[in-house]
Amino acid sequence: MHSAVTSAIGTLKGPLHGGANEAVFKILQEIDASAADPVEHIKAMLAQKKKVPGFGHRVYHTEDPRATHLRQMSRDLGQSSNDPKWFEYSQKIEEFVKSEKKLNANVDFYSASTYHVLGIEVDLFTPIFAVSRVSGWTAHVIEQLDDNRLIRPRADYIGPAYPQKYVGIEKG
Repeated sequence: MHSAVTSAIGTLKGPLHGGANEAVFKILQEIDASAADPVEHIKAMLAQKKKVPGFGHRVYHTEDPRATHLRQMSRDLGQSSNDPKWFEYSQKIEEFVKSEKKLNANVDFYSASTYHVLGIEVDLFTPIFAVSRVSGWTAHVIEQLDDNRLIRPRADYIGPAYPQKYVGIEKG
């Protein structure tokens, strides 16, 4: 179990997977600091052949369903905190990249603005992402130990429709 979780954490090292949301937020900070137009900033990156983090996914060739929910969270948090600029920058970037490169936002893209507005430090973006996955990783290990088969899940969610009513832990 320990080796599997340690290995899984190790796969998050670097800018392409675990660090992608950090890279997204650094771009948002650059845009904010320079008062640049978000689309012009991304055009300049593309002209320099730089990768725009937070777009595309090996499995989700249409929209990443996690990005759908994080987009709404980013929008709602921006409005409720009176700090909508991070969502607005993100939305402009997403629209441009989708139209120009035909790439959809993935989980990393809107998690950057969401985490920031929640007050989470950039250096904790990847650890937060990892913590959210530990229960799934351990479940896979347990299933493999029980069945001795590799697990490659491909499933559609068939549970209740959203939004669900949230009940705080203090009332649970």
